[in-house]
Amino acid sequence: MSNLAALDLARIQFAFTVSFHIIFPAITIGLASFLAVLEGCWLKTHNAVYKDLYKFWSKIFAVNFGMGVVSGLVMAYEFGTNWARFSDFAGSVTGPLLTYEVLTAFFLEAGFLGVMLFGWDRVGRKLHFFATVMVAIGTLISMFWILSSNSWMQTPQGIEIVDGRVVPLDWFKIVFNPSFPFRLAHMALAAFLSTAFFVSASAAWHLLRGRNTPQIRKMLSMGMWMILVATPVQVVVGDAHGLNTLEHQPAKIAAIEGHWENKPGEASPLVLFGLPDMDAETTRYSLEVPYLGSLILTHSLDKQIPALKSFAKEDRPNSTIVFWSFRVMAGLGTLMLACALLALVLRRNGALYRNRLFLWFALLMGPSGLIALLAGWFTTEVGRQPWVVYGMLRTTNAASNHSAAQMSLTLALFVLIYFSVFTVGIGYMMRLVRKGPVAHEQLPSPEQPESLATARRPLSVAD
Repeated sequence: MSNLAALDLARIQFAFTVSFHIIFPAITIGLASFLAVLEGCWLKTHNAVYKDLYKFWSKIFAVNFGMGVVSGLVMAYEFGTNWARFSDFAGSVTGPLLTYEVLTAFFLEAGFLGVMLFGWDRVGRKLHFFATVMVAIGTLISMFWILSSNSWMQTPQGIEIVDGRVVPLDWFKIVFNPSFPFRLAHMALAAFLSTAFFVSASAAWHLLRGRNTPQIRKMLSMGMWMILVATPVQVVVGDAHGLNTLEHQPAKIAAIEGHWENKPGEASPLVLFGLPDMDAETTRYSLEVPYLGSLILTHSLDKQIPALKSFAKEDRPNSTIVFWSFRVMAGLGTLMLACALLALVLRRNGALYRNRLFLWFALLMGPSGLIALLAGWFTTEVGRQPWVVYGMLRTTNAASNHSAAQMSLTLALFVLIYFSVFTVGIGYMMRLVRKGPVAHEQLPSPEQPESLATARRPLSVAD
């Protein structure tokens, strides 16, 4: 790391910590809503399978929630330690938005989490269901404020700059900035898809091992229904998000497409594959489809999309990264749709739970939602460069005045601690998944409440 500048190390450190962190909130958001659906189905149908699944996935939710909280605290400190100039410039906007997240979402989650995890046989059914719904709503509110803050950095509005600092003028415009609705919907669907594939892969693993129980079948069925519904919607939302990005961040679109120049009077092609070369200003070995770039991004056959050469070199995002991160996301989205459609066909043929090729496919697709989510975030954040607040504050002017040696040391410590701590936590969560849900007749009876009586911490629900 000795050849990297302090700014590069600060960016790598934040990318590492946020990439580690985003995995846990995504699963938390999806699982919280999944638990609310499970309990609602149980209350309506009195089918004990739903309650069994609720108790099983609530254990995994507790472990995941704890790791999400811990990993998220680090980034709040990084804003002050590594990005002090950004905090000084934009803290009047990002500070209140993150405070609203704590006051509305975190307090709501914390207030009802204990009832949700430990309230069985202690409160009424309706009150317990209410607590579960409140936790689910809390996760969605948290996503709302975080995405609002990040989207404002992508498409800032509602402010003026006075003496080198942002002064808020219109909070409605700040919160509901131009990219926010599209990015909020895109992230919510990504969280639901990530969770659906996690749940489906868990079920596929048990079915491949011969554990064909009603609980396991229900997991796979519900997961595949969610994938079938959410994936096409995500495609539509992604298309709308792309059009919004073309309007407000055209350089990002040009970098994603690896598109360097337009020929007069010709529609823009779609570069399927290639190797963008930032120094040579070309995409090597490109495989192009004529007209398709214009058709997808402008919904016409004659309009052209922006070309990278139309932007100054210092204003171009790194096309080499975002070109491929976007294609990883889009490619996995195609596989998701194929998986959902195949599940629908097998369901109609009565072979959903016994077709081993499909079960292996579903198992291998387990991490696809999270990988696609990370690829999407890389596309969004790297594509915003060289700006931290788009068009207003460059990344080079946002970092704290640290040396490369200081940043190297803290980055190495973060990598060591994160892999040490979170590898254990993820391993424990996977061990819970491997155990699988327990049938209701095997659960502890109400006459044996000792384990419940001593539970005080969120993670203790997984004991």
